[in-house]
Amino acid sequence: MTGKRMRVGWRGYIPAITTPFDVDGQLDLSGLGTLLEWLHAEGMHGLVVAGTTGEWTSLAPQERKALITAVGEQMKGKISLIAGCTAFTAQEVVDFAETAHACGYEGVLVTPPPYIRPSADEIVTFYQTVSDGSALPICVYNWPPGTGVDMDFDLLRRLADIENVVAIKQSTGDLRRFVQTYFGLCEQIRVFGHSMDDGGLALLRGGGGDGTMGAGGVLGRTQPDFYNHVWAGDFEAARACGRQDRVIMDAWYTSELVGRFGSGPAILKAALNIQGLPGGYVRRPLLDVREADLERIRETLASLGRA
Repeated sequence: MTGKRMRVGWRGYIPAITTPFDVDGQLDLSGLGTLLEWLHAEGMHGLVVAGTTGEWTSLAPQERKALITAVGEQMKGKISLIAGCTAFTAQEVVDFAETAHACGYEGVLVTPPPYIRPSADEIVTFYQTVSDGSALPICVYNWPPGTGVDMDFDLLRRLADIENVVAIKQSTGDLRRFVQTYFGLCEQIRVFGHSMDDGGLALLRGGGGDGTMGAGGVLGRTQPDFYNHVWAGDFEAARACGRQDRVIMDAWYTSELVGRFGSGPAILKAALNIQGLPGGYVRRPLLDVREADLERIRETLASLGRA
């Protein structure tokens, strides 16, 4: 494969990490540092910083830049870093991308502008402006629950032709759309979003694939090992890892990847806290998981030998 996909080496399990806040809602950079070291030691194949799971929506611009900078200072050169730069305007995206570029990130993850539900032409213009204004490779993020737009194949194909677009994180809830995206664009750009179950494994074995930009990495080495085993040809071991990931996805999320009993960040932070890791608190308007539901998370982790 010789398309734009070869400009980056992204593959495997790349979690969108949580952003620890303390009890007063302030950035907990000490906790963040501990979390980063744990994720790195557990063998993650990359990290997405300040994404949906990282609660970018509650971060002031200077806070997001401080978060991007802190992760870059600690992890640059150790692991692939992708900065969540979603914003309402292309100019804001480019501003965040400049910080990421200066801090050693390999690329940016960007959804279409949320809330306003732009047209296909407006979305193409948005990404073209970002591409023209930033030197970093772009991963397009199709995130219907957060944007109200489930980008169809024709639109994604147009975006794939933009110079700096090298990947798509395809988080549609429509399996047919994911398969169409993968087989239609995989030779040109990287496509993330494979499920870590028998269906995803069958697709990986039959057609190949780039990986999963998953939420949080809360199962530690189990999640990157799914891909490590696939690459080694040990599909039974991969299936065993994938079953564990499937347990938390089914127990904690709907088929649209929305939390069943709290926001995604709140659930993942609770899971980290239960394991003695620095998940911390969510920031308002999000609410931490209720005490009654903490037991559900604890039971799920216990069933996997992690609590």
